[in-house]
Amino acid sequence: MALILGMLGFVGGHLVLAWPPIRTKLVGVIGERGFAGIYSVLAAASLGVAISGYRSFPSYVLWNLGTAGRAAPALLMPVALMLVVLGVTSRNATAVGGEKMLAQGAAPRGIFTVTRHPFLWGVGLWAIAHLFANGDLGSLILFGGMALLAFAGMAAIDYKRAVRLGAAWDRFAAQTSLVPFAAAFRGRVIDWGGIGWVRPVAALLLYIGLLHGHRLLFGVSGLPRPPG
Repeated sequence: MALILGMLGFVGGHLVLAWPPIRTKLVGVIGERGFAGIYSVLAAASLGVAISGYRSFPSYVLWNLGTAGRAAPALLMPVALMLVVLGVTSRNATAVGGEKMLAQGAAPRGIFTVTRHPFLWGVGLWAIAHLFANGDLGSLILFGGMALLAFAGMAAIDYKRAVRLGAAWDRFAAQTSLVPFAAAFRGRVIDWGGIGWVRPVAALLLYIGLLHGHRLLFGVSGLPRPPG
């Protein structure tokens, strides 16, 4: 029950509190900083409840993808962590406070020439990798909820920015893409120099650390399990 309630609070809280009419009213009462503080505390608390509930959730197996399921994290997690690290360490026009960058007409740089939502793509791929590897009901609730929030969040952010910022957002959206590399297929140049090599290497080192420390941190080995 804690897992279900936690994920309802985490996913529902994000979607409800970020809904423009509700967000606008709350910001008008408690201000931007107050809203951001409450938003963060509620998200952290509900996620903590969900994780605690996941650890004790009964094991109801729904699917077993065998070798493909075991291989999914090894293939997807390096990419997911790369996107997360690059997303959180780069100036982001789609994050809270990014309106100033858009108003100034700043051109997208670095990872944002690949996708305008690198962090959310990273979270989504992380969730999908764990869904493939863990075919139980608890994982479907936890990781499925995270994937839903990540991918729905991209569309929601794009919609809200378009409504709120109009032409400034239209210019930015025309230079970027929601789907990774889609803008490149339209002729836009990938800013590899802005991506650099330090952060990708840091992401790979983080992946190696999590891979070998997974059992210590989460109680389950992150190394691919042998068949059988």
